[in-house]
Amino acid sequence: MASTPLPPATAPAQGPTTVVIDLGDRSYDIVIGEGLLDSPDFFSGLPKASKALIVTNTTVGPLYTAKLRQALTPHYKAVLDIELPDGEQYKDWPALNQIFTALLEQAADRKTVLFALGGGVVGDMTGFAAACYMRGVPFVQVPTTLLAQVDSSVGGKTAINHPAGKNMIGAFYQPQRVLCDLTTLDTLPQRELLAGLAEVIKYGPIADTEFFSWLETNLDKLLSRDREALKYAVKRSCEIKAWVVGQDEKESGLRAILNYGHTFGHAIESGLGYGEWLHGEAVGCGMVMAADLSARLGLIDTTTAQRIQALIARAGLPIRGPNLGADRYLELMQVDKKAEGGEIRFVVIGPMGQATMQGAPESLVRDVIAAHTC
Repeated sequence: MASTPLPPATAPAQGPTTVVIDLGDRSYDIVIGEGLLDSPDFFSGLPKASKALIVTNTTVGPLYTAKLRQALTPHYKAVLDIELPDGEQYKDWPALNQIFTALLEQAADRKTVLFALGGGVVGDMTGFAAACYMRGVPFVQVPTTLLAQVDSSVGGKTAINHPAGKNMIGAFYQPQRVLCDLTTLDTLPQRELLAGLAEVIKYGPIADTEFFSWLETNLDKLLSRDREALKYAVKRSCEIKAWVVGQDEKESGLRAILNYGHTFGHAIESGLGYGEWLHGEAVGCGMVMAADLSARLGLIDTTTAQRIQALIARAGLPIRGPNLGADRYLELMQVDKKAEGGEIRFVVIGPMGQATMQGAPESLVRDVIAAHTC
């Protein structure tokens, strides 16, 4: 477990607030606030370059590329952009190669800065492209979905999917800065908002029981997009993730707890075909299954597992997975990144607010799958 205590929760300051990812000379800020895209000042202090490339998708680009370009123009001689197709099913080699092609066609050098404008798919692929192009160029995360703001844009995990497994091809590569403009959530479809709430909810069972209680009390405000509630949820989520990543950047131990619900969830995504369920939907259902497994292992009582399930259901997330068959679930989970020596390893809760990773008897896993699929 962690060697340093979780920082206490505090109310966000008026105006933009900052959470620091402490990684020595690779430390960076997560800036959370409203109207960040409207001010060039938030893009100052980044690596100097003559060119910047905005990587976005066909949904987000028409909404925010012009704003980001205007904010970047005072800092770069040329601001280029590329729009990728939108959807988890396009988190693949062909889309990644579109980024490389744009960089090469524009004669981008090793100082060119990439800006990931979009959700988790855009952020993951832009980061992976930045890690690979000329063996590493700087990039900045500008997440426009709740899921990306509280999870995927923070911590330097970059990847693309493979038909045999989600996020199996990638690299750890940290951004220079993360800019979470809460006003971009105004254009987020409700289904995407709910998917993001899954990644917010996960921080309670794994690290912060008080935050979980706060979510139970304030969920309706989050569902109605109350700006102050969203700001607190994003800030506290980022604080918890920063605390974990600062101690275990490469996921050799503690950081694995951030994958609570993901072993089951990734199996759902891969088994159905990427894009059928949103990532957060699959994780939400996966957290229900992982909580049940924790109870069956005797780590938490059934009341706690039911409490987790109740909040996920209130958030409008699925609590029953597709009936892929237990054998297919097990097959997919055996190629999960957390599997070791063919043994499937799960993030389990016990007690509430603490998480560990361990294996489980196959019979119990089958019982969980049977109880939570339809």
